[in-house]
Amino acid sequence: MLDSLKTAFKLEELRGKLLFTLAMIFLFRVGAHIPVPGVNPEAFANLLTQGALLGFFDVISGGAFKNASIFAMSITPYINASIIMQLLTVVIPHLEKLAKEGEEGRKKITQYTRYFTAVLAFIQAIGMSVALKGALVNPTILNYLVVAITLTAGTVLLMWLGEQITEKGIGNGISLIIFAGIVSRIPSALVSIVEYLQVGTINILSVLLMVVVGTLVIAAIVFVNEGQRRIPVQYAKRVVGRRVYGGQTSHLPLKVNQAGVIPIIFASSLLMFPGQIAAWFQGNVVADWYLNWFAWGGALNSILYALLIIGFTYFYTAVIMNPVDMADNIKKYGGFIPGLRPGRSTAEYISRVMSKITLAGAVFLAAIAIMPNITLPLTGIPDLYFGGTALLIVVGVALDTMKQIESHLLMRSYQGFLK
Repeated sequence: MLDSLKTAFKLEELRGKLLFTLAMIFLFRVGAHIPVPGVNPEAFANLLTQGALLGFFDVISGGAFKNASIFAMSITPYINASIIMQLLTVVIPHLEKLAKEGEEGRKKITQYTRYFTAVLAFIQAIGMSVALKGALVNPTILNYLVVAITLTAGTVLLMWLGEQITEKGIGNGISLIIFAGIVSRIPSALVSIVEYLQVGTINILSVLLMVVVGTLVIAAIVFVNEGQRRIPVQYAKRVVGRRVYGGQTSHLPLKVNQAGVIPIIFASSLLMFPGQIAAWFQGNVVADWYLNWFAWGGALNSILYALLIIGFTYFYTAVIMNPVDMADNIKKYGGFIPGLRPGRSTAEYISRVMSKITLAGAVFLAAIAIMPNITLPLTGIPDLYFGGTALLIVVGVALDTMKQIESHLLMRSYQGFLK
């Protein structure tokens, strides 16, 4: 791998892309330490102990939330806007038509997503500044607006950085920003573990157990992310002029984990939000009842969390993968699945296969998500937010980025990362 990296830096074009990507990530990390005006960082950091939702935001933002920085909301509004736009593309005919118009249509949808991101970011920033008013130095209307506009500008800037990485760098920019934020927490997590060892809060066996579990989880994530069901597709021969086209056998790849980490984000946000609200109103009968029975990491919460992830996995996969369109595309280019008629029979077969492999992917995502609720009590390591979801994001982004570097190297007949 190190030899491949040396080879990559020898190529001028690829070296420029890698350096540009690193420069954009560096700007992100610098911005994560620029505080929002009018906010007390110490009071803001203390609010992290009042609920799992704020801790989750801090992991995604790479500590920017805890620092009360301009990137405190991270890229979350953009992710939410993108997901909502994908869902609206299915139900709104105009957006569906744009999605089928090729590059120009996708550009318009991307532009709509940018505007929607700014609106969502401002609404979320207003809600955050009001809900966390205890951290404001001077809680006036003007100060609320200053904080909200600053946080919104930070999210829009991150969105721009991500798009620049995608266009001029290597990998998916938005994913790399989340990746960089999570990875940046590793050094502080290691320091905390060393401190816990020194004071006797945990022992070396707990650390070894965490390393073993983490290694097994990473191996499982790679296995499932790369797993796919390949449906054979035969293309009939076509004679166009004096040339013969088709006649070859190909395959339709269906990934086991087609939805990625989106169902976990959906389910965690849905479950963490009521818990966060209840944490702000401790002492209230309803809030205390909810915290007692549905506390994050509890048995009922974990069961509900797993069921929501499985449901959202099926839902999101159904939105992004349409068996009817897939069957029509196969038929359009003169292809067919051996033993099946083109059209409806093919669509029904693809739908059945997708349901089976989606179940495997959904159960895997649920197991990864609730794994920290089981392993953390066993290891006894407190305040460790770097769990299965973070590993899933980090490993997935790393694999996709390596594949892009691999493709650049293979185009120039160099040996890449993957053999």
